[in-house]
Amino acid sequence: MATITLSVNFSGGLETLFANRTAHTVSIPARVPVDAALWDTWPAAPESAGAPDADAVTMKPADMAYLLHHLRTRVLTARPELFLEHGTVRPGILALINDADWELEGEGAALLHDEDEVVFISTLHGG
Repeated sequence: MATITLSVNFSGGLETLFANRTAHTVSIPARVPVDAALWDTWPAAPESAGAPDADAVTMKPADMAYLLHHLRTRVLTARPELFLEHGTVRPGILALINDADWELEGEGAALLHDEDEVVFISTLHGG
């Protein structure tokens, strides 16, 4: 299975949710199921009970929505509610893909490519 490698960085306090590390190198599948319900089990070993038939699964290129899922399930170490809300980044968190605001790139639908840099910056301040 082909993968893409991303540089993912957190700042503005978000690093505390990710093992106090600001920089992460993340590898994700280059293509993922269109059906987000399959993401938790993808890729599953063919012999796994309940694993979907790989030929019957409609695939799409990896996007930000999948990266957020991957970060939540495999990288995040504390308090997911401070990073994600309703399947997307919480208000007050700036997300950049290669220095461009992800809102200009399509937010969750923004496609990711090998060696992209994704940055999450919290703009919220305690008080």
